[in-house]
Amino acid sequence: MRELAQIRVRYGCQCLFTLLRREGWPDNLKRVHRLYCLEGLHLRSKRPKHSRAAAHRLERVELQRPHQSWSMDFVADQLFDGRKIRALTIVDKL
Repeated sequence: MRELAQIRVRYGCQCLFTLLRREGWPDNLKRVHRLYCLEGLHLRSKRPKHSRAAAHRLERVELQRPHQSWSMDFVADQLFDGRKIRALTIVDKL
């Protein structure tokens, strides 16, 4: 189980149990969970949440012509008489 956990770092107890079953191990889930905790495998190091999105970012593609990439956003404001106004702004990035 330790070898599988080192290969599949992000797998939890349930996924490791499924892999062990596929290999022919007859142990039940309770025993696998107990061994999983005794081995200290439940204390995997995880990335902080604020860097999770940055890990999967790709480099930006260089834009060649107009209408290739757009940005959109809602903006809100309040008029002089108290009425609220919302607008959708769409901008061509090139």
